[in-house]
Amino acid sequence: MPEEDLVELKFRLYDGSDIGPLRYSPAATVAMLKERVVTEWPKDKKIAPKSANDVKLICAGKILENSKTVGQCNMPFGELAKGVITMHAVVQPSLAKAKAEKKVDELPKKSICSCAIL
Repeated sequence: MPEEDLVELKFRLYDGSDIGPLRYSPAATVAMLKERVVTEWPKDKKIAPKSANDVKLICAGKILENSKTVGQCNMPFGELAKGVITMHAVVQPSLAKAKAEKKVDELPKKSICSCAIL
């Protein structure tokens, strides 16, 4: 693929630091980007994703879907002449883990109701 067809992306983390810029083909999927973010994530950060499912990528105010390609994300490629596109990488633990923790905390509570008619 010609060098000029590649898209240059960087990923902004929660503390303002960046991963990248890295070059990707417009045919690369968002899932591939997430995998790369997980492998490149700095080891010294307190909050770190355990898997690609824990990462949400946001570009131009939209959460990107795993099945979409970089070219399908309607990013402003034409507006930036050889510019770097910044995506925000947000760590959000998977719902299965959050639900498991919630179930432990929610023991069946007996509600006692009493009424007084005067």
